[in-house]
Amino acid sequence: MSTDDDRRRLEAKRKSQADNAGKAANLRKKESRKRGEAAAAERAAKRTKNPSQAERKQKEVRRATEAAAKYGETAATLETKAAADAAAAARLQGTISKADSMESERAARKQAIAQRAAEREQRRTSQQIKATEQRVAATDAKADIALRALAAPKAEKLRILMLGASPGGDLRITREHTRIQRAIAASLHRDQVEIDVRLSATTNDLQEGIAKFRPHVVHFSGHGDEQLVGFEEDEDDFHEGVVVTAGAFASACEATDHPPTLIVFNACDSAETAEALVERFAPMAIGMTGSIEDGDALNYGAALYTSIANGHSVMSAHMAGKAAIELSGGEHELPYLAEAVNVNASGVILVKDPST
Repeated sequence: MSTDDDRRRLEAKRKSQADNAGKAANLRKKESRKRGEAAAAERAAKRTKNPSQAERKQKEVRRATEAAAKYGETAATLETKAAADAAAAARLQGTISKADSMESERAARKQAIAQRAAEREQRRTSQQIKATEQRVAATDAKADIALRALAAPKAEKLRILMLGASPGGDLRITREHTRIQRAIAASLHRDQVEIDVRLSATTNDLQEGIAKFRPHVVHFSGHGDEQLVGFEEDEDDFHEGVVVTAGAFASACEATDHPPTLIVFNACDSAETAEALVERFAPMAIGMTGSIEDGDALNYGAALYTSIANGHSVMSAHMAGKAAIELSGGEHELPYLAEAVNVNASGVILVKDPST
């Protein structure tokens, strides 16, 4: 249920509380008035010497007492409802306050990431201007060659290492990997893509996959947090898993003569982890700026790799993934692509038809 729904429920509970409390207060006044009438009739019955008049007064006492009791009973019921409404309103207010706090934190993280991206873009622009003025083609040949090498389509098959970890069994990792594999199998250049899928992935799967498979792309599906991702332990039962820092993940990916070109974290709050890997070694990395729903993660992953396997650039594939989320009504601004200073993802094509 959304926060807007909770706000509407809170408003309804507060209105119900006020209505019930108001009605109860009016009934208590009527109860008090009737008890006063009963007391007055009781005093009058005691003072009179006329038996007939005394009987009438006793009847008035009984009627007033019965009416007061009914008013009191109804008022008590309404007071109980008002108290229940107040308790429900307090719980809803707590839920809303927590959601507002989380939204503020997520907005702050997005702003911080956007600020870093803007600063990186500014640095890139400054470097390009400086390069032009100083004829960087002659003085900074190494960076230029690196950029051209990344931008050129790979002559070999694209190797994708897919790691999935859900120690608590609460994520649809298998479904995500199945959709991605089917998407690649239906693409134009499916024969130019190799996939190594490792479900229930441990840190050993990460190291072994890097060493033996030598992937160009590492895709991690699972739980994440700022500068952290979660792997599984080699256990059959559900468990808490192993927390891996961005630095440790980077060290594992760097421990090869040919580090991956693209890292994809299909995990909540993983944008800062992606940024950390780009700052350390990766040409490109993708992460999420907040908590992403399972369905949005599935749609993004399938569209991303469909586009890559059809020969589009990494930037175009990233935009296709975001469009897939938006078309399904999800939060399409969550996926975030980080690029190294000398890399332009719009010019990086990972798969091409070998016949061309």
